[in-house]
Amino acid sequence: MVGRSGKIAQQSSPPRPTTLTTPSASPGLPDLGRIWTAAHGLSLSRAVLVAPIPWLDYTGGPIGWTFALIGLAIATDWFDGRVARMTDTVSEWGKVLDATADKLAAAAVTLARLLRPESAGPNLPLWFVALAIARDALLALGGLVQSRRLGRFTSSLWSGKVAVAALAITVIAALLRAPTAVMEALVGFTAAVMAYSIIKYGVRFRAIMRYGLAALEDDGSTLRPQHRVVGRGAS
Repeated sequence: MVGRSGKIAQQSSPPRPTTLTTPSASPGLPDLGRIWTAAHGLSLSRAVLVAPIPWLDYTGGPIGWTFALIGLAIATDWFDGRVARMTDTVSEWGKVLDATADKLAAAAVTLARLLRPESAGPNLPLWFVALAIARDALLALGGLVQSRRLGRFTSSLWSGKVAVAALAITVIAALLRAPTAVMEALVGFTAAVMAYSIIKYGVRFRAIMRYGLAALEDDGSTLRPQHRVVGRGAS
């Protein structure tokens, strides 16, 4: 409109909403650091210790040896991170080796439980073993892709840790020839937890691929509150 001074009055336009921009370039895979450390040796030894467990399970070997190897594997899983912190050798290799050893162990033991003879004790159903292996494969592939986006690896989510623990308890129950009702309950619970963990990892993957480091808290693994719900963007 024209004012008394003859000048056209400019109407103020509403401010544009602030949006979160995401850089188009990906940082690439991180520097993994030194591999030959005491902590990494423990992680690698876990993969070696786990190898005989599926064979003993499949062939119906001595249960004492099976549980002894399981106990040693659990001990290496508990100590490797602590040794890395004590010796100041925490690196990206540790995250890779730790996760890889766990996934190989889960795949090997569940497959042995699927293929072993029925006379050897309760087996795990095909759909359950397929779910466990598919979950680990998806997490491994997704972890590699998002690590290229971030330039570093992320830590496991609590839902993933619960899923691994539930799977271990289910396998141990099968080794101990638990009653059918107990096995069915454990299989159902573990499957539900694994499915939930897939959803949670999927939510984190989507947020990381869209927003990069801006989607994460200072710990580098936990999503910021505005990204923790499916379909919600940055506030």
